[in-house]
Formats: sequence, structure tokens, C-alpha cells
Amino acid sequence: MTKASDLLVQCLEAEGVTRIFGVPGEENADFMLSLENSPIEFVLTRHEQGAAFMAAVHGRLTGTVGVCLGTLGPGATNLMTGVADGNMDRAPLLVITGQGATTRQHKESHQVMDVVAMFRAVTKWSQAILTPDAIPEIVRKAVKLAEMEKPGAVHIELAEDVAAMETDAQPLKPIPVRRPAPDAKALDDAWTLIAGAKRPLIIAGNGTIRTRASAAVRSFCETTGIGALMTFMAKGALDLDDPHCLFTIGMGQRDFPMPMVENADLVITMGYDMVEYPPASWNPKGETKIIHIDFLPAEVDNCYIPQVEVIGDLAAAISALEERAKGAETDFNFSDQRALREKMQSEFAAHADESGEGPITPQKAIADVRAVLGPDDILLSGVGAHKMWVARQYQCHAPGTCIISNGFCSMGMPLPGAISAAISCPNRRVLGLAGDADFLMNLQEMETAARLGSNITMLVWEDSAYGLIAWKQEQEFGRHTELSFTNPNWIKLGESFGWKTSCVPGADALQVHLRAALDHEGPALVVMPVDYRENMKLTERLGEMTATF
Repeated sequence: MTKASDLLVQCLEAEGVTRIFGVPGEENADFMLSLENSPIEFVLTRHEQGAAFMAAVHGRLTGTVGVCLGTLGPGATNLMTGVADGNMDRAPLLVITGQGATTRQHKESHQVMDVVAMFRAVTKWSQAILTPDAIPEIVRKAVKLAEMEKPGAVHIELAEDVAAMETDAQPLKPIPVRRPAPDAKALDDAWTLIAGAKRPLIIAGNGTIRTRASAAVRSFCETTGIGALMTFMAKGALDLDDPHCLFTIGMGQRDFPMPMVENADLVITMGYDMVEYPPASWNPKGETKIIHIDFLPAEVDNCYIPQVEVIGDLAAAISALEERAKGAETDFNFSDQRALREKMQSEFAAHADESGEGPITPQKAIADVRAVLGPDDILLSGVGAHKMWVARQYQCHAPGTCIISNGFCSMGMPLPGAISAAISCPNRRVLGLAGDADFLMNLQEMETAARLGSNITMLVWEDSAYGLIAWKQEQEFGRHTELSFTNPNWIKLGESFGWKTSCVPGADALQVHLRAALDHEGPALVVMPVDYRENMKLTERLGEMTATF
């Protein structure tokens, strides 16, 4: 006979789980003792939200389920934001929570609430373990659901009395699932539309990253000459140096890629997820001719009605279309795509040579970040005005090298996310980029990074305000409400946690500070004053756009 908590750990081992992030409580005691005899590493965090962010980033970077742990009541509610964020960003994520004994769940009892029901709103599946005999099936189902398209979060609850029960059940062996091939007729119909188009365009979504389909996208673009715009979470699907890379789409306001979308006579979406960028933003009249290529049928939306849906393994579908393209005669016109690349490259170069002391423009900061990071290094962006600049200005060489929360868009991810990225990808340099408000939301994980000796750098843009909200209010109302706050003494803060810390005096010094931080063994904090006057300057400039560049 095996204790239920031991069996749960054995099932996680069978699934290939190597680490769990979390904060345990009394109700997790049996499980934590079972973990002591397991090769699974337990990473103690300072807040459950940080643990959930860490597990989600592990899932996004590796494609395998990330696991986080919390206790009942407040431990479970603290997990919620990070879990919701991972779920909507399509990260395979397993949440394990403790619970009070089943003998007291039917009545008012200390810290007891319906955690399973609560997590149903932010997961693909939420289930309590009612008997230890069901543990192998529950774990296998949870991991399978978390990793299958579209990936997301799942939740398992283990009550303290169930954890101590005994069972003779055994772990189930995971069996890889082959994804179905797309329908040949749908492929033929899709190619007929593509071959007859004059100005076809690809919008690559998050699915091209998480399904490792970027190689197929790159090959298809090379064969056909069709260029691809990428959503925020699809960065790196095409190399920034690839002539077919048209950079990023998804800004809330009109930007230079939009005229090309409007002029396209066919849009081919690949792994597109409308949770990132709604069709109404790029096809408001619903008149654009669309081919939808993905694992799942298209979501029903008045502004997104595909003429053809190619459903099945994404990489296989793209490769099958490429085979039809080889040797075929087409009459494409890609002059607008070349013009867009040139225009955006000039945008990226603007301010790159900025100098002097004082606040640094977002454009200069992003240019310097790109300059100091290698092709395979990882940038994690938080949510705020800085995210919009990262999305627009920072381009990638490889998939999985820019992690942005753009589904649920929760603040607070970069610091815990960077810790997780450094563990999952120890041979790659990791830089988290956050606003001051974003960074302070999970400040406590500075201790976790110091304790673990995490080789991470955090770049904080300081404006002492909620900059994105100010930007949006000013766009809509011509002014903004009171959104300012005070910040700590960054040097004293960093030193108190044992971090290498520096404050950048101006644009001339930014790269020097970043390189020193990235070369440092252990966590480093770099704080720079940001010139957010550029926000409204960009809005005004883009507002003057006509139908062309």
C-alpha cells in the first residue's frame, strides 16, 4: 500500500515533472514530506502569485507542464492571478492546492472555501481528489489537458485527510498523442485562394511559437515570398533579419502595418489567437478574405469569418501548403511588404544614437536592450507602457526569446518569470523588463532570486506613475487623473536583498550598466528614468497616418 501523497508525487514523476514552485501550508504537509524522497525540486517562493507566474513561464518556454503549489483559502486565492494569466497566455500549467479535511468541508470551517469552483473560471479543468485510487487518472488527465491545444491551466485539490490515506493504485504511463493531419480538400481549397491572390499576407499568432511551428512558417515564407506580421506573443516566429519578417501587429492604435493589412486581398492566419488581438481591430467590416490555419476551428466572430479553415497539426498544415506552392505560378505583388520593412527599420533606428543625461526615451532603451542581448537570450516584458514599446520596437531572432503576457495581461510577471526562465534555460542570459509599478507588484521575489543565486537582470523603467493608464486616458480625454506614486531608494532596496544594483544617469550609460549587470553572477537590478513624453508623441504621429506609410 502507498500513501496518497506519495502516489501523487510518483504520478508527477511519471509525467516528467522536475520542479514545483510554491508556498506550502499545513494542509500540504503530507505532500511536502513525500516530496523529500523525490527527485522533484521544490522551489520555495515568497508569494503564491510569483509561484504561478514561474510555473507559467516554465510552460511557455519548454512546452511541458509547469507546476505550482498553494494551500487552501488565501494560498489558493493568491495563486489566482498568475494562474489566470498562464491560462489565457496558453501556458501548460498544473496547480495543486491543499484543502481542509473532508470531515469539515460541509460546514463553516477555518479557511475552507470552494476552491475547485473558484478555479473553474480560470482553468481548463478543476478537480478535487475524492479518493486516493483516482489519483493516477486525475494526474494523467490534468497533464494531458494542460498540454493539449489550446494549452492552459488545470487544477487539482488534495484534502489533508485524503493525502494521508493509503491505496494500491499505480501511476499511469503517459502516451504521446499524435496530432491529426489536416484535410487534403481544405488544403487544396486554401492553396487555390492563395495562388489566386495578388497581395496575400500572413498573420502569425502564438500557436506558431508554442507548437514549435516557426520552422514551417519560415520555410513557407521562403518558398512563396509571402511576408508575415506577428502578434506580441508570436515574436521570433520569423527572424528579424528575414526579409519576409514584417514585425509586429497588435497595437491598440493604428500603426504602420495596418495599411498593409487593409490592402491585402487575402490574410492567412497561422496559429492566430484572437485573445491577443481581436479581429475587429484589423478587420472591422468583416470583409477581408481569410484562411484560418490552426489546431482548432475558428472562434465565432462577426469580424473573423474564414473562407477556408485548415484544421490539424499546424506545422504539418503549413508544410503541406508549401508542397503545393513549389513550382506553382503566382502573380504576387510584395512592394508594400518591402516598404513596411524599410519603414519599421527606420522606426527602430530612431533615437538609437541618443545621448546625454536625464530621462531616456523608450526607443533608445529598447535599441540598447536588443544590442546587449544575443539571438537566443530571453527578454520578459511586464504590462504597462513599457510593454507597448517592447511589442512595437523589440524584434527577435528566435522563437521563445520574448515572453510577453498579452492574453490576460497581468502585471507582476517579469521578476518571477525571469527566475523561472533562468532555471529552465540555464545557458541563456535572462533580462526582465518592467515598469516601476509592475516591478513592485512582486517585489518579494527579489529574496527568492537572491536565495537561488538566479543569474537574472531586471531593467526597471522609472516614471513614478501608472504610465500606460496615463497614456490611454490622455488619448481619450486629453488629460489623465492622478496616477503618480513614490518609489524606494533603489540602491538601498537592491543592496538589502543582496542584488547588484545601479541607477542609470542617462542614455550614454545604459548599455554599460546593462552589460555589467548581465555579466554579473547572480541577480542584478538596473533602474533607468524613462521619458514617457514619447507616448503621446507616437500617438500624435500615428494619428496623422493616411492609407499609406
